[in-house]
Amino acid sequence: MMMTKKRHRGLTAALLCATLAGGSLLASLAAQATPATASAKAAYREIKWDELVPKGWDPTKAFRAMDLGMMNDGDPRSNAMLKQMRETWDNAPTNGELDGASVRLPGYLVPLEEIKGEIKEFLLVPYMGACIHSPPPPANQIIHVKMDKPAKGLRMMDAIWVNGVLKTQRLDTVMGVSGYRMETASAELYVEPKRK
Repeated sequence: MMMTKKRHRGLTAALLCATLAGGSLLASLAAQATPATASAKAAYREIKWDELVPKGWDPTKAFRAMDLGMMNDGDPRSNAMLKQMRETWDNAPTNGELDGASVRLPGYLVPLEEIKGEIKEFLLVPYMGACIHSPPPPANQIIHVKMDKPAKGLRMMDAIWVNGVLKTQRLDTVMGVSGYRMETASAELYVEPKRK
């Protein structure tokens, strides 16, 4: 597929912004999280997106020395860098300590399987627009969710809570590569906390 210069520039900017902003984007939703109900707290441990990233993994390390200001969209170095960044993100390591953990996590819904308004399978991502309006985040920031029962009333990019058993399992989908899978999952709309 041939990419126009304008689209290429947009992808370059999105990848770099997301890479450099990393933690602040990933933590934004979890920082505003509503307190879980007592029953959900008892069954699931609430986690933050940062916990899905192994300690010490730094996806920006290989790209810090590059002089991005001197590269044009047609520059072969720019294309090589984008390819290297995408490979780094798609192969992002997962946190093995969470394998098999019963967790609760807020995020945004990217449907993979929707039939008659019911969603059975989707990706959970940490920020609005991921996989849709911007390149997918690193694989360790995407969770492939399979629902026990199809969810009704949810739509693309809805902010939701998801509860389930987390597995470190990589899956390549049309919307992005996920490093995690959540089984026996349930989902509910995210509700912003009441201000005091």
